[in-house]
Amino acid sequence: MTSPFLTHGLTFGLLALATSLGNVWTRPCRADQAVATTSLARQVEAIQPKLVKIFGAGRGRLEAYQTGIIISENGHILTVWSYVLDPQTVSVVLEDGRQLPGQIVGMDPNLEIAVLKVEATELEHFELNNLVEARPGDRVLAFSNLYAIASGNEHHSVLHGRVTAVASLAARRGTFETPYRGRVFILDAVTNNAGAAGGALTNRNGQLLGLLGKELRDSAHDVWLNYALPLDAIVPSVTNILAGQTADSRVSESAPVEPLTPSLLGIVLVPRVLPGTPPYLETVLDGSAASEAGLRSDDLIIMVADVTVSSREAFLDAIAKLDRLDSVPLTILRRQGKQQELLRVELHAR
Repeated sequence: MTSPFLTHGLTFGLLALATSLGNVWTRPCRADQAVATTSLARQVEAIQPKLVKIFGAGRGRLEAYQTGIIISENGHILTVWSYVLDPQTVSVVLEDGRQLPGQIVGMDPNLEIAVLKVEATELEHFELNNLVEARPGDRVLAFSNLYAIASGNEHHSVLHGRVTAVASLAARRGTFETPYRGRVFILDAVTNNAGAAGGALTNRNGQLLGLLGKELRDSAHDVWLNYALPLDAIVPSVTNILAGQTADSRVSESAPVEPLTPSLLGIVLVPRVLPGTPPYLETVLDGSAASEAGLRSDDLIIMVADVTVSSREAFLDAIAKLDRLDSVPLTILRRQGKQQELLRVELHAR
């Protein structure tokens, strides 16, 4: 492992690919070091079954893979929300090599996390209710499928390092600022590389500390950030997703007197080609509420109020539960080349 160096006040480790457990701790050591190494090796071995490899959609030259962590014995998986999850079904590979279809249960566009579900039981998993704090200087382990080195029953990569800072996130992806501005762990392990997003950050006792984040640059200094979302920032959202509810949803279960329709908002969706066709905008009508809000063709609607919509049918069902007099909060994903931006708009029917 190359020694870390100091950049703009943050310590970043040079790239290290720990492709297997045997490649991480193999140097000769004294008897007392051997005991500690063996204990740590066993801890790492115990964590591996709680991780999954996720394969989905790529974008141009962008990778089509990322990492996830198992959070229930019944197959719920926490990961980052990204273009990799664009298909309705993604491929999830367990530690024993089983390849299972993963369905999206829900996502949080503010935290940019998602929960998937695979049909499996009695899985080893992380307990999200065991909150453990990390402080600057704490030694940590970062588990992920870095560069998709593992495709079957091979172990995930393991990087070791320290928490160098606990700070508010001020970062961007391309020219777009990230929606989450809360607290993160800044790391000196180089986790900001393809495939690492969605991996697990643990302490050296194997306790989950957070979720490895997406590839981002610091807004102030334009340097790559190696960071993880703390567990306490994630748990409330994950709990709501698993419960199928949100704290502030404006979508009612009762039928309104005059339900909303896309035409009242000034949008035309792409045709239904297959079951589960995503709710992309084909046309935005001139002079409409959607036009005034700046919506464009090819924008993708991902949420109505706090309800995730992954298909045309889900979107139409969600707005049909709103009255035409109601305001309609929408979360939009807009792609521009290799960049993507989340937009939040509130429309009023005309």
